[in-house]
Amino acid sequence: MSAEITQLAFTPIKGTRLLTMDEIELSREGARGDRRFFVIDGRDRMVNGKTVGELSEVVASCRDDVLRLEFPDGHVVEDEVHPGEIVTARFYSRQRDGRVVDGPFACALSEHVGRPLRLLEALCGVDRGRAGGVSLISEASLARLAEVGGLETIDSRRFRMLVEVRGPGAHDEDQWLGRTVRIGAATIRVNGHVGRCLITSRHPDTGKIDVPTLDILGEYRRELDSTEPLPFGIYGEVREPATIRVGDPVAPID
Repeated sequence: MSAEITQLAFTPIKGTRLLTMDEIELSREGARGDRRFFVIDGRDRMVNGKTVGELSEVVASCRDDVLRLEFPDGHVVEDEVHPGEIVTARFYSRQRDGRVVDGPFACALSEHVGRPLRLLEALCGVDRGRAGGVSLISEASLARLAEVGGLETIDSRRFRMLVEVRGPGAHDEDQWLGRTVRIGAATIRVNGHVGRCLITSRHPDTGKIDVPTLDILGEYRRELDSTEPLPFGIYGEVREPATIRVGDPVAPID
């Protein structure tokens, strides 16, 4: 099977709009700089695009510890990252520590979404941690989902995957669980399926709910034997770090 990377995407702030990249550096923790920051509400609970769709309208970028936020009205907030006190936040069903990022970011984000928010810099990998530092989906799986849903196409950014590949058949990546996969010069160990939630129903630019992705997945993926419910894509741990690029080959090697 011949496969190659067709898209790489990440964001420095969990929940904000994905940026597509030509190359990404994979470390042992995952994509360097990916989801480096996350947002919490007034009760110290992590919030993302699932509950606050307006975050998808914000374009965040970070270079040399200078964080930049671009808002849909053209307003830009940019400053150096100044970490403050450590806060323990509820992150899904777990507790995660982060440092409050001082400066103008929290005020700007709060004004945009209409509720008080704070920005935290993660002290460790977010979401699944090192075990899920890389996520991957195939173009054929996206096409199959669109077909089942009667859609002409579906934007892959809805699923917020790090790596998109061309070559495998629809959901062939499911067969890579427990295997080592080479991605360019890097290797990952595939540990599980990515289960899906409401955020996939939101438009990746506006955050508005406009496609019933969970209903579509439920039509043909609900009863699968998977590591998470409504599986769509896979995740894994970086075993051999390297910089990966669009066009790099992808293949299981064991």
